[in-house]
Amino acid sequence: MSSSPPDVALTTLDDVKAAAQILDGVTRITPVLRPVNLSAIAGRPLVLKCENLQRTGSFKLRGAYRRISELPAGSAVVTASAGNHAQGVALASTMCKLKSTVFMPSTAALPKVQATRNYGAEVVLEGASFEDAGAAARAYAERESAVFVPAFDDPLVIAGQGTVGLELAEQAPEVETVVVPVGGGGLAGGIAAAMKALRPGCRVVGVEPAGAADMELSLQAGEPVALDRVDTIADGIAVKKVSELTLAHARAFVDDIVTVTDEEIARALVLLLERAKQVVEPASAAGLAAVLADTVGGDDGPVGVVLSGGNVDPSLIGRLIDFGLTAVGRYLMLRVVLDDRPGALHSLLGVIADLGLNVVEIDHHRTGVVPLAVDEVEVLLALETRDRAHQEETRQKIAAAGYRILG
Repeated sequence: MSSSPPDVALTTLDDVKAAAQILDGVTRITPVLRPVNLSAIAGRPLVLKCENLQRTGSFKLRGAYRRISELPAGSAVVTASAGNHAQGVALASTMCKLKSTVFMPSTAALPKVQATRNYGAEVVLEGASFEDAGAAARAYAERESAVFVPAFDDPLVIAGQGTVGLELAEQAPEVETVVVPVGGGGLAGGIAAAMKALRPGCRVVGVEPAGAADMELSLQAGEPVALDRVDTIADGIAVKKVSELTLAHARAFVDDIVTVTDEEIARALVLLLERAKQVVEPASAAGLAAVLADTVGGDDGPVGVVLSGGNVDPSLIGRLIDFGLTAVGRYLMLRVVLDDRPGALHSLLGVIADLGLNVVEIDHHRTGVVPLAVDEVEVLLALETRDRAHQEETRQKIAAAGYRILG
C-alpha cells in the first residue's frame, strides 16, 4: 500500500522492542501451534499464534500495559470497552497501582463485566451501545482529570500490540504471510510494523468482517470513514471508524485487507474448537476464515494466523457452534409435508433412519408458512449430516421416497 502522510509518526521496530522490554514478565509469550489437520484442510502450512491464551484472554493487555506504564503515580485511568480492552486496562492499571474506571454498555456480557471488576476496575454501565459508553468515558476523563486509554488510537498501544509480531517472527521464521483480525487496526498496525522491519518479504494481511469493513472503506477513501452501522457476530472487531493513526499504519505496512462473512467466521470457529482444541471468540477466528476462503494469497506458502482472543461468552458459545455447524453443512433443517394420518410421521422417520441420519430436533404442527391442505401437516426436522454434499443427497432421497420438501 502507499506510504503514510508525513505528519503521522509511524511505529518503529525500536518502539516495539522498547514495549517488549517493558512487557517482560507482565505478558505471556503465547505459544504457536502447527496443526497438521487444519493445514491439510487449508491446503497450506498453518501456524497459529495463540493470543487467546494471553493473560486476560486476549492481546489487549500488551497495548494497555505499555500505555499505562508511562503514567505517573496517582494517575486515574478511564476507558470504554465492551470486553477485551476493558479487561486489559483493568489488569494493567492494577499492576501499575493505579485506579481505573471502565465504562461499558449496559448490553455488555455479564462474564466480561465481572472479569473487568475482578481485575480491579470500577465498572460503570452506561448506555446501550459502545458509542454511548465511549462518550460517557471521555466526559468522565474531562471532569475528573483522568487519562483516557484508547483501544487502538495511541502509538504506545500500537507498539505494545506489535510485540505479538516480535514473538511470531522468532517462533515461526518460516511464515511467509501473517493474517491478523482488524477492528480499529492497532493490532494489525503494530504487528505489520514489526514484521516489515524484521522480515521485509513477509506479507501482512488484515481481515475484517464483511459487516464491519471500515478499514477497507477508509483505505479506498484515503481517510477514516465512519460506518452507519455494523452487523457481524465478530463483536470484538465490529468498529465503526478507524483512526488517522491506524489508517496510516495500514497504508504503510499492511499488504492487503480482505473481508469474510459471518458464515465463514463461524466455520473457522468450529474448526478451531474441533481440530485445534482452541476456544476463541468470533473475532479471533477471522484470520483462519480468510485462509480457508482462499483470499489471503501468498502462493500456498506457510501462513501465520493470529488468534486474537478467547473471551467468548459461555451463554453465546452454544449458539455460535450451532451456527458454525450449520455453515459447514453439519446441520440440515428440513420442512416436510405429510399426510395427516396415523403412521405418516413414523414412516418418514423410518426413511431418515435408513439413511443413517440422527434427528436433533423435530417439530410437528398443522399450520405452516405456506398454506396446508386440511389433511396435511408440516414437520420441521433438524438433522445431523456430514457436509453439504451429504445434505443434497439426503434431500434427494427423501424426495424420492415420495415426500414434499418445502424451501
